[in-house]
Amino acid sequence: MKLAFSTLGVPGLPLSEVAALATTHGYHGVELRAHPEEPVHPGLTPGQRADVAAGFKAAGVEILGLAGYTRVAAPGEDEPVLAELRALLGLARDIGAPFVRVFPGGDAGQSPEEADATAARRLGTAAEYAADLGVRILLETHDSHRTGADAMRVLGLVGHRQVGALWDVMHTWLGGEQPVESFAALSPHLGYVQVKDIASADDRTPLALGAGVLPLTDVVEVLSRHSWDGWLCWEYEKRWYEGAAPLPGLLTRGREHLARLLNEAA
Repeated sequence: MKLAFSTLGVPGLPLSEVAALATTHGYHGVELRAHPEEPVHPGLTPGQRADVAAGFKAAGVEILGLAGYTRVAAPGEDEPVLAELRALLGLARDIGAPFVRVFPGGDAGQSPEEADATAARRLGTAAEYAADLGVRILLETHDSHRTGADAMRVLGLVGHRQVGALWDVMHTWLGGEQPVESFAALSPHLGYVQVKDIASADDRTPLALGAGVLPLTDVVEVLSRHSWDGWLCWEYEKRWYEGAAPLPGLLTRGREHLARLLNEAA
């Protein structure tokens, strides 16, 4: 498996410094948060997009994906959601990112069936555009669709290879799903896996990998047992927890922890 980290852990950091962190601490790639407050967002010009791609290529660091914030199950008209998603897909194509992350984002006022159908309709429409660009859309296990079983209700309706799953191990755990259950649900569609650690369900301040309660050992074990060889991406949520320790000082230890889990699983 290849290792990456998300720029959610280094808010606003210039991309040259992001690439330097990856190479210094032994990570193969990075997940780029796509947001106007970050260096990468859909408002970049063609020249800026080319510079992003060239910078990471020169550093020997892969761009794993774009972490977007499109909420595909949210109530409302389809077109604004699809326009946002098309913009992210175009950006991903231009910078060489194979994946775009989206959230479910269902509303408490919707029935599960309505949220599922809304998300599936939009993802199915966007899938053909994604296929033309060579980018895959990944629905993250998050918010209204926290577990692998929840996500699969949508993905089963879509039934398109350009739409897959992003397994956020914290959210499936919060949803009461065991790693073996999450993998069984998501494996036919799994794009990559976001790992992290927290103190408890009530205190989600990000911690160093291995310092909290999330079942990372079990996650790596089930992935290894099924010979899954994709990406593990450390999503350290520094942006939302300003008091958390700075990520750069944790990166080497985090890589070593994941490497140890991989070796033990092997």
